[in-house]
Amino acid sequence: MGRIFISAGHGNRINGVTDPGAVVAGTTEAREMILTRDLIVTELRSRGAEVLSVPDTLSAPQAIDWINARARRNDVALEIRADAFSNPSVRGSTVYFIANNQQRRQNAELLLQALIRRVPQLPSRGARPDTDTGLGSLPFCRQINCGSLLMTIGFLTNPDDRFIIQNQRRDVALGISDGLIAWARGTALPPNQQFPEININLNGQPYGEKGILVNGNSFVPIDLIDRLGIDLSKAPDVARQNYRQVVFVRATDLEKYNLVVDVDWNAQTRTVLIRSILRVCAGSLDRIIERGNTSSAQLLLFLKNNNEAAVTQFPTIADLYRQEGAIEGVNYDIAFSQMLLETNYLRFGGDIKPTQNNFAGLGDVGGGPEGASFPNAQIGVRAHIQLLKAYASTEPLVQEVVTPRFRFVTRGIAPLLDQLTGRWSADPQYAQKISAILRRLYSSANIL
Repeated sequence: MGRIFISAGHGNRINGVTDPGAVVAGTTEAREMILTRDLIVTELRSRGAEVLSVPDTLSAPQAIDWINARARRNDVALEIRADAFSNPSVRGSTVYFIANNQQRRQNAELLLQALIRRVPQLPSRGARPDTDTGLGSLPFCRQINCGSLLMTIGFLTNPDDRFIIQNQRRDVALGISDGLIAWARGTALPPNQQFPEININLNGQPYGEKGILVNGNSFVPIDLIDRLGIDLSKAPDVARQNYRQVVFVRATDLEKYNLVVDVDWNAQTRTVLIRSILRVCAGSLDRIIERGNTSSAQLLLFLKNNNEAAVTQFPTIADLYRQEGAIEGVNYDIAFSQMLLETNYLRFGGDIKPTQNNFAGLGDVGGGPEGASFPNAQIGVRAHIQLLKAYASTEPLVQEVVTPRFRFVTRGIAPLLDQLTGRWSADPQYAQKISAILRRLYSSANIL
């Protein structure tokens, strides 16, 4: 049986101070998860399991490094978290796994079932791929060298979930321990077992070399990485495996590079599918002043697949973004993806209402909490495009200014998508979330 790493997830470490995560009803995510984690550790050790508790003083990247420095092939790692949402009726537990990994999906389902068996009052939200999250991926699921999962036990913002976390903590710990023991036992492998070979498909064509399957993760030979034009010499966080005198790299780690768009898995043929830049230059993925690549039909289909009602409510939204973006030279694919993030795929739900035609959280000069309002969708889209151009370029506008805060922006200060983080939004992962949507858009349109 492999060892078990357990991490009490919460906020991050900022300037040496621990962010408590969600703060609700006089408690914090950090406090509740640390107390729960401690009970899990005690229970696991009472059953004879070897457990390593991740120090609470580490940041999220440091916690991953801490595990990787100690992890062995048969070990498993779990991070427990509590969720929070603006709607207090949302509740339930979820286990996230690395997308397209059937083995890890089964591990996630095992953990979730074990928890619900002990705490049947806690609704299950299912085992879900990490691509379902706002970032499009979870570092804890992807960057750890042994098998890893992330569990959200429940929502602190829901009174029933909060009661379970605080008052049925032992039952929660027992359920999670049951699942972890079963998962860790299932990882036991003979020390001399060889890694199974897998096929590699690059941009629709079979690749000459084979990959290997390591603990349920696809690894590809380093020569393929060189062919893709990716330099990993300064990327120590990318998982590597020496096997038969060849260095192999974990395929999903490549998704962080613009040159690789998508990594998928075909279980039937045991093939890892890698798609790299084909028809779109790498700069299109992060340069705001750039031409778009999608058609209106592709934009609408992507929107429909994520929120069917939005197509009825805003039937011309795709045409408007393409038209207004082309006029000002702004990449309408980036603008459209930003709009989807800001409006939750045109569901809205925050301070801004659909009737305001404010598609990117634009503020008004007066500073009201509801933000700016525009007379129709076209002017709202135009205002969005103009503000993006203000940040990304020093060129004058083609059309009359309609965005309220245009004159306050230092022109050309943010030509790249990453540079909107901390300017357009205080969310430290703002650009990363837009990029995740953009990649999914391009993947669905089959243009990458």
